[in-house]
Amino acid sequence: MHDLALYRKYRPKTFKEVVGQDHIVKVLESSVETNKVSHAYLFIGTRGIGKTSVARIFAKDIGVSENDLYEIDAASNRGIEDIRALRDGARVLPFDSKYKVYIIDEVHMLSKDAWGALLKTLEEPPKHVIFILATTEVHKVPETIVSRCQVFTFRKASDIASKNMVLDVAKKEGFELESGTAELIAILGDGSFRDALGTLQKVLNFAVDAKGKKINKIIRADVEKITGAPKTTLVNDFIRAIAEKNLENGITTIKKAAGDNLDMKLYFKLIIQKFRMAVILKYAPKLEKDLPAQAGMANDIGEEDMKFLKSLIKTNFNSSSLAILLESYNDIDRAFISELPLELALVKIIEKE
Repeated sequence: MHDLALYRKYRPKTFKEVVGQDHIVKVLESSVETNKVSHAYLFIGTRGIGKTSVARIFAKDIGVSENDLYEIDAASNRGIEDIRALRDGARVLPFDSKYKVYIIDEVHMLSKDAWGALLKTLEEPPKHVIFILATTEVHKVPETIVSRCQVFTFRKASDIASKNMVLDVAKKEGFELESGTAELIAILGDGSFRDALGTLQKVLNFAVDAKGKKINKIIRADVEKITGAPKTTLVNDFIRAIAEKNLENGITTIKKAAGDNLDMKLYFKLIIQKFRMAVILKYAPKLEKDLPAQAGMANDIGEEDMKFLKSLIKTNFNSSSLAILLESYNDIDRAFISELPLELALVKIIEKE
């Protein structure tokens, strides 16, 4: 359907288009305006949040042309010979710019010898060279390298920021997202703008009706079907089991989710998100109109979801259950049985109540 991947098509080209990294953009813009440019930068952060895009924008704003911009993937160019070739090239003056900029992505992948060669260049860099190192694993970067760079830590994409981006891109592509779909796509992105757009592209490419005809209005059920995300009914059934103190129903729901090979961490996250909405609605009912914003959701909540939440708050449940869920969520990455933390949380909540 698309000739170009959405994350490439909508990659920010100016600092104004960069989302969620204002604390970094302001500093870099100021350094451009005052002409106070460092010889080395280290961009830290998880995947798909704009590190290399910001590096390209920064290079462009300081007047570096395409001829003097070099991008290197350290995952496939990690040896000492690769860095020596880079070092030799760095000594050559720029073609038609004031600076040469080297963007080294996944820099933590460099070998030990390569680090040594790069360090020598960072210690005595040519005046016309700027290095921008990007990494998702800063703990693997030698302190001697870190200490010679201006360090910027990029924030993970928030669900709200990802959701707004997804809505905007979908609209530009000629699609309408029904309530709840953009939030789910954002959550599936797991803090990565790139992954969220990748999920959106998959949904847009495969969204068809019963007759196989492309559809322009995407509902949450379409996303669940295409991506294999947990269905709303599974989320609601688990929360209902908590409210009714029904351990058997809760365990059965978890087993069904596990049997469907669902991502249990995602399933857990969706449960917490909806449970939080119920807590807000029960203890701060005046915020009902603002509930979506309070819970980091879209501009409105589906009629069925609101009906479910209102029926839920009439039962005997309290905010302590949410605290237990959050505590168990932190254990899920360490669990060798993925559904176990959710089962234990359910038992603990019901025993406590």
